Amino acid sequence: MSETEIPSNGGRAAGAGILLEDVTKRFPGQEKPAVGGLTMEIPQGSIVMLVGPSGCGKTTTLKMINRLIEPTSGRIILNGEDVTGIDGDQLRRGIGYVIQAGGLFPHMTVAANIAVVPKMLNWDKERIRSRVDELLELVSLDPALYRDRYPKELSGGQQQRVGVARALAADPPVLLMDEPFGAVDPITRQRLQDELLHIQSELHKTIVCVTHDFDEAVKLGDWIAIFDEGAQLVQYDSPERILASPANEFVENFIGSGAGLKQLTLTRVNEVDLVMPVTASVGDLTSDTLSRLQGAGEQNAVVLDERGRPIQWLSRRQLSRLDRHTDAVDPRLPVIGNQATLNDALDTMLVSSTGAALVTGPRESFLGMVTVQTVMEAITAANDAAQQGSSSAPVGINSGMIQRAGDPVPVQDVAGTGAPQ
Repeated sequence: MSETEIPSNGGRAAGAGILLEDVTKRFPGQEKPAVGGLTMEIPQGSIVMLVGPSGCGKTTTLKMINRLIEPTSGRIILNGEDVTGIDGDQLRRGIGYVIQAGGLFPHMTVAANIAVVPKMLNWDKERIRSRVDELLELVSLDPALYRDRYPKELSGGQQQRVGVARALAADPPVLLMDEPFGAVDPITRQRLQDELLHIQSELHKTIVCVTHDFDEAVKLGDWIAIFDEGAQLVQYDSPERILASPANEFVENFIGSGAGLKQLTLTRVNEVDLVMPVTASVGDLTSDTLSRLQGAGEQNAVVLDERGRPIQWLSRRQLSRLDRHTDAVDPRLPVIGNQATLNDALDTMLVSSTGAALVTGPRESFLGMVTVQTVMEAITAANDAAQQGSSSAPVGINSGMIQRAGDPVPVQDVAGTGAPQ
């Protein structure tokens, strides 16, 4: 590997492990460092959420990984190789970067925006076109409809999806995200979060994400790093253990009230058993659907389009008024992704007249139905599992202290120098 290449698995790049080793950043004119002596292990293929109050150094930490901000001292190790000495531009071409509101170039089409890095890497036109279409499909945007549009013709959520596609264009092992969903409405934010989890389930990248939203950190993160001023790592652990055992009063205050309710975000819909209702396809006779509903003892049927996506949820009374199923889409359909949390599911159920929600998977394909009873049973199971603990947390160090699972101990009490064990 040349000195200007970032690590890659060749073909489809898997996530890369990252280690910030005794990293410090001092800005001119500031008495205290923005980041002080941080050593932090980011496990390969995981989502690590950086949270903390404004000005605590989490965005500075993020930007030092791809050296948009150069560290004053310390090393950044990517997949076992120190990248602090290689060309910064070359490094950044191999690390995906997503900012708030997408950061798209307004004078370029969606396809041209996504193709920026592949063009820099001298990909041929056919490979670029194929990759653009593949990524638009991945973020649930029809290439035929969106490839030639400009950013101003997209909604905020669509722009953010394109921003994610652009960050993934050259298949980087690492994806950095700086408040990626902070500029969209709550409903769109939930959908974008679900989409990111779907993408991660397929690609297994290493994702580092800055957020001010602790609920978002719990929903998305495999691990959560809570920073205080100067990027002092107060607690670095799984969402389950942070909610169950906050390291100190600072963490308790940051989590805020309602920690019990936040437990609902610890279990995702894909972890519970779904109920399969009666389904029908566009063009089917409604009389056939009514017969199947009667035989199953059910009151409602889900209508699927030609791609297996739910578009209607009709009662027996509604079906009796029709001859065949149409392709009309009900915009009020209570749909959630299978990567959504139980908290999301309950929110969706509250506005559903059926007291349940329809669940979709990758490419919005229909998977089944989740009910209130299913959620309540899963909550009980999740609480039991949380009491049994989980795997060891990654290592985080500041100023001569090392932290595992929310319990600071002196570095000298750990074998070696505090590097990941």
